[in-house]
Amino acid sequence: MSNLPPRLGDLIDDWCPRCRLLLNHAIASMVEGKVAKVICQTCLTEHAFLHSDGSKRKKPAGSGRETLFDQVLAHTGPSPAEAEPKKKKLAAAARNTRRGPAKAAPRASR
Repeated sequence: MSNLPPRLGDLIDDWCPRCRLLLNHAIASMVEGKVAKVICQTCLTEHAFLHSDGSKRKKPAGSGRETLFDQVLAHTGPSPAEAEPKKKKLAAAARNTRRGPAKAAPRASR
């Protein structure tokens, strides 16, 4: 690799957040001689230059769902096996046992 400073349009390797891979990118903008934005040559997405490191956006190990799940379990009540089974209430008998639309009473003839 040459020791020349990067210029607009040069290809550099960078982490693409959309492709989730380390791929070729073209330099899209520079601020004070440093790369600011790049364009992925695979998906053509423009994003900030991530300095070839997509891992800094990942969460550290052990702070994910496992510990959150353990916290939720610690605050719950007794397990269903330890709790007494609840008795179900029987449903009250229905007053109207007829189903379907109500029929009109026959008219008295004149």
